[in-house]
Amino acid sequence: MEKKEHMEKTEHNDVGSIRIADEVVGIIAGLAATEVSGVAGMSAGLVGGIAEMLGKKNLSKGVKVEVGEREAAVDLYIIVEYGVRIPDIALRVQENVKRAIESMTGLDVVEVNIHVQGVGFAQEAKEEDIRVR
Repeated sequence: MEKKEHMEKTEHNDVGSIRIADEVVGIIAGLAATEVSGVAGMSAGLVGGIAEMLGKKNLSKGVKVEVGEREAAVDLYIIVEYGVRIPDIALRVQENVKRAIESMTGLDVVEVNIHVQGVGFAQEAKEEDIRVR
């Protein structure tokens, strides 16, 4: 069985130390990604060939984070909305996630890798809700 190593950023100062866990960086990345217009949600991965979309409570599960002493690398698994230009959305997600992590944690983000796992059809779901009253 593979043992998952728990990593966190530790900073020492005159008063004591500050530790930032991987999970915290993952949540920041997930929230920053879903703020971008065109992102339907985070993906838990492929289940039976279909991307499973996560709710707001599980944002960090669509994120893989590696945190070192001063740097972080992030992999995001997202579902985009139908009709958007994927390279543009991916670039905006990369920029937003990098900015959010760096401003909140002080870590240098060296990589933000985007994995598009599926396409969401949000408009169809809204139309179906309206039809049934």
